[in-house]
Amino acid sequence: MTISKLMRPAATTLLAILPLVASAQTATDTFDVQITIAAECEIVSTETLDFGSAGVLSGDVDASADLEVACTESTPFDIGLNEGTGAGGTTATRQMTGPGATTIAYQMFQNAGRTTNWGDAVGTDTVTSTGTGTTQSFTVYGRVIAQTTPAPGTYTDTVTVTVTY
Repeated sequence: MTISKLMRPAATTLLAILPLVASAQTATDTFDVQITIAAECEIVSTETLDFGSAGVLSGDVDASADLEVACTESTPFDIGLNEGTGAGGTTATRQMTGPGATTIAYQMFQNAGRTTNWGDAVGTDTVTSTGTGTTQSFTVYGRVIAQTTPAPGTYTDTVTVTVTY
């Protein structure tokens, strides 16, 4: 038997398949891809408003802290700071509580000159801005006002940040 007789069935099969490969058909279509972005804001981070260590509170003690907010582009929003958890606190004068439930009064402002109160009444004393689609930083300017100095110890308060959009 010769090689050509052995190859004949393989060659016949190959020749039978070639027209199928050469005449293959294709079909195409398209499909859509989408996402819907809803107006949204999130609080990215907050810092502790730390007035450090002080002795007699015969003068103002100032400090600042940053908070970061991210909102979708062109979304208007307001940032409010509540009165805190200190007994008797208001958004105009908050209270840090220390040993024996004694308190130290302090204030929070929207500006470095410490003249514009930062509260939580939208349209009145909140910070208003518009989202850029990226993280935006806002500074809280704090002041412990001159007052009768209570007992030594650590005084704290917890303030809630609310972003309304």
